[in-house]
Amino acid sequence: MDVPLWLALIVVGWLGVKLVRPPWWLIAVLVLGGFLLADSVLAPVIDTAIK
Repeated sequence: MDVPLWLALIVVGWLGVKLVRPPWWLIAVLVLGGFLLADSVLAPVIDTAIK
């Protein structure tokens, strides 16, 4: 069975919020930080490090 990545991320994120109960500001900071890192000069370095 093939599951799209976006669906898997939504399910894992929802379960994480439901079970761990992090504060909403921390979730917002992590999401915003991820978007900013993806558009920075560090993006190629991060991409090669995770592959």
